Amino acid sequence: MKAAVLHAPGRAPVFGEHPAPQGGDGMTVVRVTAAPVVPLDLLCASGTSYFGVPRTPYVPGGQGVGTVESSATFERGTRVWFFATAGMKPGDGSFAELCAVPDADIVPIVADVPDPLAAALGLSGVAAWMALTWRARLAAAERVLVLGGGGAVGQTGIGAARVLGAARVVALARPASVPRARAAGADVVVTLDTGDVDALASSLAVHGPYDVILDPVFGVAASAAARELAAGGRLVNLGGASGDTAEFSSASLRSKSAAVLGYTNNALSAEQRRDAVASVLDHAAAGRIRIDFEECRLADAEATWSRVAAGTAGARCVLVP
Repeated sequence: MKAAVLHAPGRAPVFGEHPAPQGGDGMTVVRVTAAPVVPLDLLCASGTSYFGVPRTPYVPGGQGVGTVESSATFERGTRVWFFATAGMKPGDGSFAELCAVPDADIVPIVADVPDPLAAALGLSGVAAWMALTWRARLAAAERVLVLGGGGAVGQTGIGAARVLGAARVVALARPASVPRARAAGADVVVTLDTGDVDALASSLAVHGPYDVILDPVFGVAASAAARELAAGGRLVNLGGASGDTAEFSSASLRSKSAAVLGYTNNALSAEQRRDAVASVLDHAAAGRIRIDFEECRLADAEATWSRVAAGTAGARCVLVP
């Protein structure tokens, strides 16, 4: 079969021939129709993540959309979203024409959404949805601030917050990402145009305080945003796109009985992941959750991977065989 194959950690995958998966007991073989290239794929392939150095050669891709080719559990032709552990454990992922996946990691798609859109949302949508519902326990009429509002998690988080009944959704985004945050449905978009914590906190304070802060970036943005938490507010961190450290005021957190919480998709059960995927795709089908994405040919995987790694891709890149 055709696939994008990683031959050495830290390198971009190369398009070419690769052995097709055989499936097996408890496994479903999916004919892939769309697979997103996400930061986690690059991290796993780097050999520097906490998953360890991946065994090469292997096909990257931790998620995708397609139709069932063979399975003892699902009917052939069933349209599905799937989760793969490529780069985290030995085995191949979704950047290929075919992918073998454990039955438990298959989610049939009922919602009427195009395959590339479903793939673009994928685990980013799961993260935003579960961080707001499961970790932050967002209640109707609460005020939400979404950091990194122009990113994939940020865009889906904006839509999810509105779906969940937030009274106001404010987004923080870099200048180039402001249009994406607005298109996702933010009531207000604050431009991240300074690295000064005091100045950024002042800009955010105009529209605060915030009951829930969705934070996939950390760094200066989280340091500034945490100052504007409301009494009983919760900041949920699910990434470090802007740095691995942030500073918080003990007095501010204690005086407001505020909380800083961590989130990872790896803590979810298969059932939680299935329910989150279904919820996000249902709302996407109705236009309530949106994300900007770009379709790219699987044959161009090497160049696409390099653009994502360099931060020049902009929209979420989705490989289409």
